[in-house]
Amino acid sequence: MSRFQTLTPSRLSRADFVKVFADIYEHSPWVAEQAYALGLDSTVDEVDGLHQRMADLLLGASHEVQLALINAHPDLAGKAAVRGELTESSTCEQAGAGIHECSAEEFARFTELNDAYKARFGFPFIMAVKGSNRQQILAAFEERIHNSPEQEFARALAEINQIALFRLQAL
Repeated sequence: MSRFQTLTPSRLSRADFVKVFADIYEHSPWVAEQAYALGLDSTVDEVDGLHQRMADLLLGASHEVQLALINAHPDLAGKAAVRGELTESSTCEQAGAGIHECSAEEFARFTELNDAYKARFGFPFIMAVKGSNRQQILAAFEERIHNSPEQEFARALAEINQIALFRLQAL
């Protein structure tokens, strides 16, 4: 288990805790609010401990709340990225995967796959892109679009929890 490098979560006030962890789950501060409401002890000072608490809150939420959180995520190489409307974390994650370097053809393929995926599943394609490149992301898109809606909903939640872990590890 690793401790946070820059802070001690158990020592934070509610306002500071929510401010620091509000966007660990994309545009969903309710996860941080509920994590704090469970009470703070030394387990939240470990990255894995706080991640497990937050992941459990997501997985224990209603289907509607989970869907809203999934839908809070931007399309990969989507219009929000082009317009500069992503959260700082999403911008860094997509840039780290080289998405900002897409050729016109790759960008068109991302757009086509984003549209097809959303039409099929009703939510955006979610992938924890850290450590991946744009070709690997496109390949995952093309593979996963054939999954069932139930498989992709579960996969989206798993990917979101992985993204959250990466974000927590960066603190």
